This record gives sequence, C-alpha cells and structure tokens, in this order.
Amino acid sequence: MTFVTTTVRTLTRRAREEADPEDRTNVSDLDRKRPGVRVAMIVIAVVVIGALAVMSAGPLIWLLKSALSTSQDILRDPFGWWPSGVQWQNLGDAWEQIRIGQYLLNTVWMALGCWFFGLLVAVTGGYGIAILRPAYARAVNAAVLATLFIPGVVSLISLYVTVLDVPLIGANLINTFWAVWLPSAASAFNVLLVARFFEKLPKDVFEAARIDGAGVFRVLWSIVLPMSRPVLGVVSLLTIVASWKDFLWPLLVLPSPDLQPLSVGLYRVSDTAPTSLLMAGMFISVIIPVLLFILFQKQFLRSAGQAGAIKG
Repeated sequence: MTFVTTTVRTLTRRAREEADPEDRTNVSDLDRKRPGVRVAMIVIAVVVIGALAVMSAGPLIWLLKSALSTSQDILRDPFGWWPSGVQWQNLGDAWEQIRIGQYLLNTVWMALGCWFFGLLVAVTGGYGIAILRPAYARAVNAAVLATLFIPGVVSLISLYVTVLDVPLIGANLINTFWAVWLPSAASAFNVLLVARFFEKLPKDVFEAARIDGAGVFRVLWSIVLPMSRPVLGVVSLLTIVASWKDFLWPLLVLPSPDLQPLSVGLYRVSDTAPTSLLMAGMFISVIIPVLLFILFQKQFLRSAGQAGAIKG
C-alpha cells in the first residue's frame, strides 16, 4: 500500500510539472516538505546571502571605518574598530583641506554634461536607425556595431590629438569639460541599446501620427520619448556611473586641479594628504552614488526590467 501511494504521488508530481513546465524546479514540492531538505535549503540560502552581503558591503564598511579613524590606527591595525575613538572631524577636514567639495562639484558637472550629450546622441542615433530607417540605416548600424570591437586604449592617442586640435574649427579643448563631454557622448553601446528598444515600439502609432501630419521631431518628442522612459532610465544610469568613475581620460584632458573630478583629484593628493583624510575623501566619493541608487532603486530596477520588453 505504501509503495502504491508513493508511486501515485510521484506520477502526480510529474504530471503537474509537465502540465506547467515554467514552475518546474530542481527541488519538487514533495521534497520541500521533508525536514532535512527544508533545513538544507535554509542553510544554503543563509550562506549564499551572507557571502554576497560580505562581498558587496564589506569593502564599503571597511572604508567607513577607515574614514573615521586616525592615520596611525589605519596603518597599525587596519581591521580594528576605532582604537583611538571615532574621528568624525575627518569628513569635515577632508572637505576643506583636500578640496573634496571642489572635486565633487567638478564631478557632478562633468557627469551632468556626459549624461545630457550621451542621451542626446543615443536617442537621435537610435531614432534614425530604428524609426526613420533611411536607405543607409543598415550600413550605419553595422558601422556602429563594429566600433564595439575596438578597444578604447587603441583610440586613446588619436582621440587626444583630436581634442588637442579639433578639425575644421581648430579649437583646443584641453582643460575644458568639452574634452570629456563630447568623446563620452559617442557611445556605440547606448546607441544600439536605444535602437533595439525603438524597434520594438508599435509601428501603428507612428503611421497614425504621420497620417495626422506629425513631423519627425513631433513624433520623437510626443510619441517616442514618452514611450521610452525605461530605456532612457537605463542609459542615464549607465552614463552617469561611467562618468563618475572615469579616471584615465579626465587625467589626460583636465590637467588643471580646478577642473579635475574626484577620481583624479584624490589620486593627485594621495602622496601628500594624510591617510585618514584620503580615506574620508574616498568614502564621500563612494557614498554619494550609493545613496542615490538606494533612493531611486525602484525606478532604476523598474526601468532595467522594462527596457527589454514592450507590452502590447
């Protein structure tokens, strides 16, 4: 009788899994009810989540500890929890003595410019490739795609020479934010990402708009952009994060300390600033984007989740 009951349960479970394959998992509902399996799954989940938490939050917690410690404590006992007490004044001293406020303002200004011009190029490029579709759209799409296979270091010298003496206008962009804004705007990945999203938009809407007499710019502003908020959010996040952490290019084109962002400014003062103030400056530079993501994580995650699909 027990064998028959077990067989019936097994056949029923298999039939349920075949009827609804999307709900099929490595552990069946019958196995989940066993105490040993349930305890093992809980232990595995706790271990995995704990390891992920340590790997992601551990460096940030250590940076906070170092930012509020003295230089001697950081060098003598890197993992000690404030042997000399919490040094809250490090944050204020770093803001004033190593000009974290000026570097932070430069970073924000640089990120805003990269975001604006990057979004402008991505939207217009994707709109031309996916919606307007001229006769040479496939050639342009292939050319943009081909640039993804070129390492950025290969074009570094030619790009520097270009901003040193811009063709046609003969302007020197060194020590101006234009030298950072314009090269970063030409992101092939963002253009292709926006173009693929635009291709999934319903074509009937565009045809109805053209019949009503809407022009190219009217269709872009009133129809395409309102329907593309998810991908615009993703591109904005990628652009701002890339600009915030960029180091090599701003180091080359912004030699003036008054224009350098946090990444370059902290490197410039690393040899002269006290270790405690340097750690405090690093913590300020890291915690701001983390707080922004925490505040707007729902919008970011929702945009990232909707960027690859359009509901009809």
